[in-house]
Amino acid sequence: AKAEYCGVANVVAETAWLRNLLRELHSPLFTATLVYCDNVSAVYLSANPVQHQRTKHIEIDIHFVRDMVQTGHIRVLHVPSRYKYADIFTKGLPTALFENFRFSLSVRLPLAQTAGAY
Repeated sequence: AKAEYCGVANVVAETAWLRNLLRELHSPLFTATLVYCDNVSAVYLSANPVQHQRTKHIEIDIHFVRDMVQTGHIRVLHVPSRYKYADIFTKGLPTALFENFRFSLSVRLPLAQTAGAY
């Protein structure tokens, strides 16, 4: 969960920067920003930062994310792999799942033939 949690911490840092930018532009966000993670351990650790030997090396990240969650600026939620639409670009997927993701992203097949077909 170390890599996933460090990824969550990076996203939370970027989100904090964007929230501060919006605040300086007099357009503050009043609701929590949702951060999705597919790793259950990382999601659990963001809400319940248990201190034990395996989390010592990510202690600063734990405190940063926990503080952002406790202040209500961030909510870290679990997203099951079957809803990760980015997988269409990075993984070989079964045809049915690929078609479902393609439809969800509003990518349609061309109606006409493309170049090279006469």
